[in-house]
Amino acid sequence: MEEAGLEKLKVFEETINYKFNDRKILKHALTHSSYANEKRMSKLENNERLEFLGDAVLELVTSEFLYLQNPKMPEGDLTKLRARLVCEQTLAACARDIKVGNYIHLGKGEAATGGSERLSILSDAMEAIIGAIYLDGGFTNAKEFICNYILADVENKKLFFDSKTILQEIVQSEYKEQLSYELIKEEGPDHNKQFTVVALVNDIQLGIGVGRTKKAAEQEAAYQSIIKMNKKKSILSGEK
Repeated sequence: MEEAGLEKLKVFEETINYKFNDRKILKHALTHSSYANEKRMSKLENNERLEFLGDAVLELVTSEFLYLQNPKMPEGDLTKLRARLVCEQTLAACARDIKVGNYIHLGKGEAATGGSERLSILSDAMEAIIGAIYLDGGFTNAKEFICNYILADVENKKLFFDSKTILQEIVQSEYKEQLSYELIKEEGPDHNKQFTVVALVNDIQLGIGVGRTKKAAEQEAAYQSIIKMNKKKSILSGEK
C-alpha cells in the first residue's frame, strides 16, 4: 500500500474512531467499481460485496434499535421508520458528515462528474464500510459505528424526512393559507445540478433549501422553515 494512501486511511480511521486490524479491508470498502474497472481489477475487488454484507448488518442493528426504542410501535410503522433511516439519502448525508467522499477511490470519469458527492455512491460506500468493520472487528464494533454515525439524532432525522408533511400541517393550522415551493436558482452542469428552493406562504418566505434534486431542495426548505419557526416560538415564549 502506497505511503500517501496509507496516511489517508489512517486519517479516516481517526475520523470514525475505529482502527482496522487489516487496512486492506478498509481500502476494499472504499474502492468503487469505476476505479476497479479503470485499473482492470477483478470485479471482486470493488466494494459491492462488502456493501451487500454491510446492508444486512445495518438492517439488523437498526431493527433492534427501533424495536427497543419504540415498544408500542406496531410492525408496519417500525418498517416504514427503518426504511427512512437507512435510505440512500440518509446514508449519503451520514457519509458526508464523516467526509467519505474524500477517501473513496473513483475512476477518472466518475470523479470528474461529481461522483464523490453522488448519493448512490456515498450510501453504498457507507454500507461497505459497515461490512468492512464487521469483518475486521466483529458485530459489536460494527454496531457501535452504526449507532454513532447513522442512528444518532434519530428524532432530528425523523423530523427531516417528515418535514414537508409537518410544515403543511403547521401552515394549515397557523396561517390558513396555501403553502408553496418556488425554484429560485438552478446551477451546475446536467450531471451535477444544484437547486435552490424557497418555501412560501403568500409572499412570506419561510425557509430556503438547497439540494441535488428539486425534491431534495424542497425537503430541505421545509426542514429549515420548521427549525426557524420553532426558534421563533422559543424566543417569543421566553425560552433560552
